[in-house]
Amino acid sequence: MSTRGHDIEITSGTDQVVVRVKDTIVATSSRALALAETGSPTRYYLPAADVKMDLLRSSTTTSHCPFKGDAVYWSVDTGDGLAEDIVWSYPEPFPKVEQIMGMLSFWTEKPGVTLEVNGQPA
Repeated sequence: MSTRGHDIEITSGTDQVVVRVKDTIVATSSRALALAETGSPTRYYLPAADVKMDLLRSSTTTSHCPFKGDAVYWSVDTGDGLAEDIVWSYPEPFPKVEQIMGMLSFWTEKPGVTLEVNGQPA
């Protein structure tokens, strides 16, 4: 999808994606979607079934992206503190990115959050 010089490309894959928060594995998936967007790092969106949802705590934080829609956030409780607002999802994304509906992505720039693809840091 391209909008006035802003491109979004979503690809599905079979790569093994593992997300850790403070050394706790929070998600493991071989069904992640990779979303490449102009001006942003590649983000991996994982099905909720592949995320340990019992570790997530709903947040009141929301955001709006003019290209994807309105996002909702979660914090992660690893038992040794809350990593706030590091998971987001688009419950009703814009039609051009509808593949990510309900899938979860992780803010890997936040301290303590790591994402590996096939055993390599992403």
